[in-house]
Amino acid sequence: MKEKVVVLLVLLALVWGYHSPVRAEEKDYSDYVNPLMGTLSEYQLSTGNTYPAIARPWGMNFWVPQTGKMGDGWIYVYDHYRLRGFKQTHQPSPWINDYGTFSLMPVKGMKITEEERASWFSHKAEVVKPYYYSVYLAEHDIVTEMTPTERAVYFRFTFPETDEGYIVIDAYDKGSYIKVIPEENKIMGYTTRNSGGVPANFKNYFVVEFEDTPDAWHIWKDGKVCDGREVQDDHVGALIGFKTRRGEKIRARVASSFISYEQAERNLKELENKTFEEVKAEGQKVWNKILGVFDVEMSLDEMRTFYSCLYRSVLFPRSFYEFDENGRPVHYSPYNGKVLPGYMFTDTGFWDTFRCLFPLLNLAYPSMNAKIQEGLLNTYKESGFLPEWASPGHRGCMVGNNSASVVSDAILKDITPRDIQLPLYEAMLSTANSCHPQVKSTGRYGYEYYNNLGYVPYDAGINESAARTLEYAYDDWCIAQVGRKLGRSAEETGLYEKRSQNYKNLFDSSHNLMRGKNKDGRFQEPFNPLKWGDAFTEGNSWHYTWSVFHDVKGLQDLMGGRDVFVYMLDSVFTVPPVYDDSYYGGVIHEIREMQVMNMGNYAHGNQPVQHMIYLYNYGGEPWKAQYWVRQTMERMYRPTPDGYCGDEDNGQTSAWYVFSSLGFYPVCPGSDQYVIGAPLVRKATITLENGHKIEISAPDNTPENCYIRSLRVDGREYDKNYFSYGDLIKGTTLQFDMSHRPNKKRGIHQSAFPYSFSDQKIFDQGFYR
Repeated sequence: MKEKVVVLLVLLALVWGYHSPVRAEEKDYSDYVNPLMGTLSEYQLSTGNTYPAIARPWGMNFWVPQTGKMGDGWIYVYDHYRLRGFKQTHQPSPWINDYGTFSLMPVKGMKITEEERASWFSHKAEVVKPYYYSVYLAEHDIVTEMTPTERAVYFRFTFPETDEGYIVIDAYDKGSYIKVIPEENKIMGYTTRNSGGVPANFKNYFVVEFEDTPDAWHIWKDGKVCDGREVQDDHVGALIGFKTRRGEKIRARVASSFISYEQAERNLKELENKTFEEVKAEGQKVWNKILGVFDVEMSLDEMRTFYSCLYRSVLFPRSFYEFDENGRPVHYSPYNGKVLPGYMFTDTGFWDTFRCLFPLLNLAYPSMNAKIQEGLLNTYKESGFLPEWASPGHRGCMVGNNSASVVSDAILKDITPRDIQLPLYEAMLSTANSCHPQVKSTGRYGYEYYNNLGYVPYDAGINESAARTLEYAYDDWCIAQVGRKLGRSAEETGLYEKRSQNYKNLFDSSHNLMRGKNKDGRFQEPFNPLKWGDAFTEGNSWHYTWSVFHDVKGLQDLMGGRDVFVYMLDSVFTVPPVYDDSYYGGVIHEIREMQVMNMGNYAHGNQPVQHMIYLYNYGGEPWKAQYWVRQTMERMYRPTPDGYCGDEDNGQTSAWYVFSSLGFYPVCPGSDQYVIGAPLVRKATITLENGHKIEISAPDNTPENCYIRSLRVDGREYDKNYFSYGDLIKGTTLQFDMSHRPNKKRGIHQSAFPYSFSDQKIFDQGFYR
């Protein structure tokens, strides 16, 4: 009998170990990250559109194993099995593509072109960490390893026994230069390859230094070896030869600079006096420090998803600055081509990331966002505009003036250095009342109509006019909030408060939806609420109607009150995934991603509707938010190559999961509030930069227990549907009592609802006074 009891106890322990949360003392946070999450993507269907970025958080240069051909935006696709090189990349998305790229590839034999040198590989012989990558190249019998710093990378190649070992350095096409310097074991060169958004003098200068003396030095042009030590042409590179014993390791140190060769050499010092293993260990430590701000207890798969999403959330925006000989930040301006002092950041689209990526930085990594805000002011000084989509300079992509949101949320939370708050406010005013002459997505396209009519007309030849109007109205609210904080005149702040109500001009009460409107004041005809694009951006009216982040109560009133409002929210899930793709002339991937997810017309794979679920909290039925938030987390995120349900987009879709797992979400950046959902964690500790901690517990969390029975904040019963930033950053404990049944008596009264501009008494209290 005793033996049976012992066996039973062992089995119970194993079962508990499988299902129980992993505790803090066991954690190497970076070990939970799967950089391959979202890499099983293609043009027709995205499961993230990501690549494994081997990098440091917010690093200037990322490195990636390359399955795609040169210039292919899908750099690394999980079900492709041949590698063409190991590429320095600055790509924020396949749609924006890359710039400043070059690659290294070890080979056996003189195989130069990407087709000749490509090698089969297996994921079973691949190790992928945020700070380290290793793979076996079967065609060449070579193991490649790499570990990066912010601006440099250390390569280690393990060769077979051969007299024909080579490393191909590819400076890419569209204009490049290479020079070999055998007496210094060095190669220097530059690449000009880009996809736009650069001045005429753009170059990425690179230097490669070998620790081991090569046996042969060659340069090549258009895939063929040529004479001499240097060459400049459309597509050039170098071929460096080694005679090796089996298992011999060849090491290369690589760095680049957008400023000069001299600066590239300076950046190479990030590797100085360090071994490969030391750089690798340092990278692991850096990642653990950043990821460890959040210590969570969940199931193993949930933890893998959480930390993989957190990893994506701290890659962009990319640092685009370097340090001069005195250790001061300097940058090559992607706006005017000059080398200037100060910070610069790039490779992010605010249409995506204003929603919750930047609020995540403000909560968890405010010192980094303080630098980013300085960089935004430098962008304004150098180009006359705040950026909206930068890569590396202004790019023609998406709509809106959401730099206003990114700037305002940081100022209102006093993250932005005080001496630049007023200049940034003035930059917001200028950007809101102008449009870039070449890049229509920078500034406000159609601002003249918007300022005069209160909307951008559908028939004015300005695409996606309704989406622009809705976003401009929210951005005006953001400007008004900052104006109030900085003591600007009532006339000035009143103007932007008034304009923040322009969303009402597009509300069609006959459909209870937003609709494009012509210059003469009549609504567009015909109108199909399921039509993607046209008056809207990568979505339809059912998706964009909810883009009134700052005044949900006002939208509710337009719809006829809470009951109708909640009915319309419900309808997003009950309307089948039907669509009208006539604007695009075919099914775009965002439509397909909505269609296949079996959640009606809810399109979580794209950003405009990602906050919508939380709006049930404004309608007195918070349990529906709890249900659908949990459904979205559990059904649409996995720590696998097909782990996302659409474009990941520079950390936005990832940050949604991070916030939602913790139990709250910033519906309206620029306000002081986070709207409550349903935590997925059983326990979490957020260690803030000010030394305080947010302690979250939901011990009864299970897939079935997705509803909040009760909530206690610092030990006291809490009935509101939101938390305040001011309270959280002081340090607090949030205790969720979870249940499998909804509590339909909690959070149902107006006093529990989150902020809306139309709630004047709340507005007049002033969140940041």
